[in-house]
Amino acid sequence: MIESIEHNDIEEKIDRYVNGQLSEKEIEELWIELIQDEYHLDYLKSVANLKEAVKNKKKQKEKAQVRRYWSYSAAAVIIVLVTVLSVFNIPGLDSSASVEPIASIELDYYRSADGTLSDNGEDKQVISDAIALANTGKFDQAVSLLNTELEKASDIEWKAELNLNLGSLYYNEGSYQKSTEYFQNVIAAKESVNVLVLEKAYWYLGNAYFQLDRLSQAQQNIQSAYDLNGAYRRVAKSYLDALATAK
Repeated sequence: MIESIEHNDIEEKIDRYVNGQLSEKEIEELWIELIQDEYHLDYLKSVANLKEAVKNKKKQKEKAQVRRYWSYSAAAVIIVLVTVLSVFNIPGLDSSASVEPIASIELDYYRSADGTLSDNGEDKQVISDAIALANTGKFDQAVSLLNTELEKASDIEWKAELNLNLGSLYYNEGSYQKSTEYFQNVIAAKESVNVLVLEKAYWYLGNAYFQLDRLSQAQQNIQSAYDLNGAYRRVAKSYLDALATAK
């Protein structure tokens, strides 16, 4: 409970910081905390970039011709982020980039629902093998491996995990429309799949629709991820607030 309160407190400070509501002393104290806290540095990156992403979405929708520059406070956030995040070697952040939906889905060795490495049998190895292929640029082979496994799979949860990973591979390849098919396959079996797998499917599907500028569908699926009250709840709330202003 105490840890949860502390997390909420620092995230509230980050939200206030991005909105220019902290004093110089409070900003200094916040950065002392953030330099030692990689998780919340990543959270700050998401919030800061999301704020700019929504501005860009609104400009596109209104067909504005005049380019809008960030305020001094928002620019300061990114300047400091670039400096500090480079120490932690967090990829994907650029002072000139505007990260909108998540840039890519992290692919790693198969992990169980509690986040630990799985040793639940050889069948799980196929995901690790596919990810290893994808990480070395062999996308077609990775997809073929997972699709072959999917064709012979009968267990609903296993099929959901395969669909989730196939969707992730296509997302990272930039094939966002194709990725939605696999995420939707997971959601179609929502009564029978692990809640963490389902939450990821909603979250990734929402981001895929965000990439496709289908904001209503993005909002709907991110809302579903938020409603599951799991690992993505806080960041999903930030996206929902931002998407609500983009319409």
